[in-house]
Amino acid sequence: MDAVLDRVEIDPELKVTPDTVLENVSAQTNKRPSRAEAEAAVRTLIQWAGDDPTREGLLETPKRVVKAYEEFFEGYNKDPQEILSKTFSEVAGYDDMVVMRGITVESHCEHHMVPVQGTAHVAYMPNGRVVGISKLARIVEAYARRLQTQETMTAEIADAIEKYLKPKGVAVVVDATHQCMTCRGVKHQGVYTLTRQFRGCFKEVDQERRFWDLIRG
Repeated sequence: MDAVLDRVEIDPELKVTPDTVLENVSAQTNKRPSRAEAEAAVRTLIQWAGDDPTREGLLETPKRVVKAYEEFFEGYNKDPQEILSKTFSEVAGYDDMVVMRGITVESHCEHHMVPVQGTAHVAYMPNGRVVGISKLARIVEAYARRLQTQETMTAEIADAIEKYLKPKGVAVVVDATHQCMTCRGVKHQGVYTLTRQFRGCFKEVDQERRFWDLIRG
């Protein structure tokens, strides 16, 4: 806000509106902190938790946490379009569903920033072209390795496959546990959350049944 007012003093013709202020605040908020600032934030949290960030056992913790965050949230640096860009048409006339089951899901709840762990099952019905099977796992990782809700992640995976592969249908099922309810709050162990998205031909009863039969083995 101060920066906007400073500009008004320099340029009286500048109109200050709520939108102007929000745009200015947004630009400042979206600026990515430096590594040093991130490490300082970790030290602040350690101190807030009641410990001493300068003691021997915690001296290197801020660096380790920031490095771990780079891995936990590397999905922000992944481009779904690029992941799914290379497809193949030489499939000897294959025209049935492609199913990958048991893809590991490692994500973090956007509400408490604690782990969400589970399994994803992904299928699509080719429309003349197929994608390398590892790309299905990579597209799951691209969305899982972000701050997420399970519902959003499931829909985003389906959206990306539908948008970039343009198949006849897409099916995505995610089965996961959330530490935000196992290690805090209600503290219920062994509870799994199941989310699903069926698009195109997978909305047909027969295709949905075949999909469930295949992922159940």
